[in-house]
Amino acid sequence: MKAYKMSFLAKLILLIVAVLWGTSLTVVKSAADVFKPNFILAIRFTIASIILIVIFHKRLFKARKNEIKAGIIIGIFLFVSYSSQTLGVTFTTPGRSGFLSASYCVMVPFIYWITNKIKPDKFNIFAAIFCVLGIFFIAMAGESNLSFSSNIRQLYGDGLALLSGFLFASHIVSVTRFGKGKDPFVLTIMQFITSALLSWIVTFIFEDNSFTKISTRPILEVLYLSIMCTAIALLLQNIGQKYTDPSSASIILGCESIFGVILPVAIGVESLTFNSFIGFVLIFIAIIISETKLSFILNKKPKKDS
Repeated sequence: MKAYKMSFLAKLILLIVAVLWGTSLTVVKSAADVFKPNFILAIRFTIASIILIVIFHKRLFKARKNEIKAGIIIGIFLFVSYSSQTLGVTFTTPGRSGFLSASYCVMVPFIYWITNKIKPDKFNIFAAIFCVLGIFFIAMAGESNLSFSSNIRQLYGDGLALLSGFLFASHIVSVTRFGKGKDPFVLTIMQFITSALLSWIVTFIFEDNSFTKISTRPILEVLYLSIMCTAIALLLQNIGQKYTDPSSASIILGCESIFGVILPVAIGVESLTFNSFIGFVLIFIAIIISETKLSFILNKKPKKDS
């Protein structure tokens, strides 16, 4: 009974993580009405870094040079991933951006193939087919009343979302390549610090951060992204996955994309067309196939390599 309760609580924790991640793009899009994308990331990663340093400062003080170096390298991938995703969502809707970004789950095995010479299996190939079909339906799901310039703007945002998916996949592969045998919390803190520094550099060089009037709402949104969607979500993810089997964890965390659509549709930020619905379903199926290899149906344990 105790093990059952622990498993149930762990899955509930992972569901909370999925909700937090799912709501993040809607919050980002709203905050981007006031703050520039990389300024949002600079604040987000700076606050998250401070929180994790306070909690895990003893681990950080004991960090080896190779852990710090690996964290910085992985952090560069993390920054470019979030930067392209955050910029992309300003041009398209949160739901579309969330699902297109989530394609990283499908891309990982193919990037891993290039870097480690390990071929994708049949599940990865089927997942890729479903993902491409889903992307096609989402691309065809533009509103009929959009002007040509609006369509171009949305396609630009979709393209950045897909780019962020590729970069997130590259980030995961870089974690596999450089993170072996190293403290995951030290790596995470160094990633956040690196991302924060790069975000500050980019926002000061390329973005106009002259604020005329700032209300409470965007400030609270950035704090929500920093504390809840970054620092707290990471801690909850580590706790939840410790007591949950990989297949269940993948399915629950994969629901991030679903929650990423539910919120903007519920508050009227985004409308759900038939084509977009089909596209979302196909990409979600692709994520489940890629992450679990249908082990929950075939009663086989998913492989750990990809």
